[in-house]
Amino acid sequence: MKAIHVLALGSVVALSATGASAQDAAANWSYKDIADALHVIMESDRTVYTRLIVNRLQNEDKVIKASEHWKDDKALVLPAQMFRYGSEMVAEKGAGFSYSLLSEWPINKQNAAKTEVEKAGLAEVGKTGKPYYKEETLAGKKYFTAVYPDKAIAKACVSCHNDHKDTPRRDFKMGDVMGGVVLRLPIK
Repeated sequence: MKAIHVLALGSVVALSATGASAQDAAANWSYKDIADALHVIMESDRTVYTRLIVNRLQNEDKVIKASEHWKDDKALVLPAQMFRYGSEMVAEKGAGFSYSLLSEWPINKQNAAKTEVEKAGLAEVGKTGKPYYKEETLAGKKYFTAVYPDKAIAKACVSCHNDHKDTPRRDFKMGDVMGGVVLRLPIK
């Protein structure tokens, strides 16, 4: 949880300019505020990588492809893999929160919803395109869980999912919700 508080304190510097102290502003951040702030960072980084690296180099310039077997293929890491590697590194650093990319139509079965909140969240963001928030208890610990829509933002997203040999769905279009980012914050 320490990292979350550091993020909140660091992020409220801008709020301090309004006359409130950083400590006062951080004290007013809800779990939703923190989850939303973390998601904005994650979504922005993922969008930059997808559009400016993968889509440009693979689909526009045709210099190198992206592949789930990127080491063997000497290719780019897929955006979903990059996201997972970042999540794993955050966990290794003991950041006190977790996040993952899940889908109702996962190519990799490990990316399927497991909890009732994940299932309900994915269904809701698929219908509305808006975030879903809920508290849940897992292994005796209480969490604030947020599910954010993960949309097809580049041609690379659509073609990868529609053309993959293991895909359960082949009709994605630009802008479609393809899954969700599930972010969990422990509640103290």
